Amino acid sequence: MIDKKLQDDFPVDWEEDNYVSRREFLKYLTLGSGLLAAGSAAVAVWSTIPRSERQFETVKIAEADAVRPNGFILFSYPRKEDLCMLIRLGDGQYVAYSRRCTHLSCPVEYQPKEQRLYCPCHNGAFSASDGKVLQGPPPRPLPHIVLDIRSDGIYATGVKLVKEA
Repeated sequence: MIDKKLQDDFPVDWEEDNYVSRREFLKYLTLGSGLLAAGSAAVAVWSTIPRSERQFETVKIAEADAVRPNGFILFSYPRKEDLCMLIRLGDGQYVAYSRRCTHLSCPVEYQPKEQRLYCPCHNGAFSASDGKVLQGPPPRPLPHIVLDIRSDGIYATGVKLVKEA
């Protein structure tokens, strides 16, 4: 008796209830496409926001005299997965960069004779003195590791992203 009363109060044609009309299908398709377009636009806008420098925990990289002129050492900063390179240029100046090429994240190698960082994956090259692109497909300079040179050693304090002018 309750089932009959329920069916009388709420008549539902179950076969027709499961049917999706073209209008409903296009409505959901349009809604999904709109959400996908809005998400893509949000990512595009987010990627253009200028980010210059990020501070991280200070980490000692090396002793002050551990790197000879035109030499380098490898280290990880700010996380263990983030490969970096500390270079002592011929004039004694210290610079440090991320080892990930800005093209497809291949590891770069230091070439002291050419004073450049070379990416063997796609023949990209960066200046050792400022990290700017010298050749190849990389779209922007290498991220700089901010250094603090002290009497007791060389410390990494942050990461500086450089936009090409």
